[in-house]
Amino acid sequence: MEEIKRQFPNLTENQIVQFQKLEALYQDWNAKINVISRKDIDELYTKHVLHSLAIAKIQPFEAGTYILDVGTGGGFPGIPLAILFPETRFYLIDVILKKINVVKAVAEALELRNVKAEQIRASEVKGDYDFIVSRAVTNMPDFVSWIKDKIKKQNKHKLPNGILYLKGGDLTEELKDFPKATEYNIAEFFKDEFFETKKVVHLPLKFKA
Repeated sequence: MEEIKRQFPNLTENQIVQFQKLEALYQDWNAKINVISRKDIDELYTKHVLHSLAIAKIQPFEAGTYILDVGTGGGFPGIPLAILFPETRFYLIDVILKKINVVKAVAEALELRNVKAEQIRASEVKGDYDFIVSRAVTNMPDFVSWIKDKIKKQNKHKLPNGILYLKGGDLTEELKDFPKATEYNIAEFFKDEFFETKKVVHLPLKFKA
């Protein structure tokens, strides 16, 4: 939590309280449903919250932006990003209903009015989004095939609209068919050893009429 405040010094009092509440909320839910692995729950802020917020270091979201979080699980990266960007709309989806129920309960407890959560497959989602975020739900070729027709035409950020993907390790093979993909090393701004091999991958995608 201290690292979050250090990395994001402009947090409001309300945002700090929301981030602080995450630990108790997820520990409570984890006791009922295994949303986060048992070994990771004690390192929630590093391995889940801060990891999610790495996306914000690569591309902060403007007010009025629409973000789709595919395979959100217990709400990552969507919930931490929704706290950080209250003027951005987040649509968190997963195929597992019990995980979406946790996301809904956490969003409600934090009074996050910019979050919608639903059990639905990415291929069934309607609408267009500025960015589609995810945390290693599948390989990039499959992921692109799920969401390639869901990108907004108008761009309002420094980075072109497309995918912002959290993934680790050597991605050479996985990204070989995506020459426009850019890898950002999270270790450049978060010093914990957990982030040594972690990346944010940005893949711009063209609007398809």
